[in-house]
Amino acid sequence: MLDFEISPADTAKLLQENKTKLIDVRESWEYSTAHIEPSTLMPMGDVPSRANQELDPDEHLTVLCHHGQRSLNVTAWLRNQGFEKVQSLRGGIDAWSAEIDPKVPRY
Repeated sequence: MLDFEISPADTAKLLQENKTKLIDVRESWEYSTAHIEPSTLMPMGDVPSRANQELDPDEHLTVLCHHGQRSLNVTAWLRNQGFEKVQSLRGGIDAWSAEIDPKVPRY
């Protein structure tokens, strides 16, 4: 079974190879401040109503938030719903900006 968290570097590699879908669980104002392309905005509170309609349980999903706590909670919830290939971006978009893409604003 996959770890619950994935590093920014491993996420970047999966994105390059088109092997993961990014799910951003922050609020819309946070997403408009800074986001990673391509990612799908699905605020944490919307996940229960949208997950089964919009997400493929067989696809690798990387969930992200600001620092990694909300995304870890969503990852655990999704795993309980049968999404086995979901991981949380360790350190969130803040770590992504620091380690992978400094053009992504930090806030």
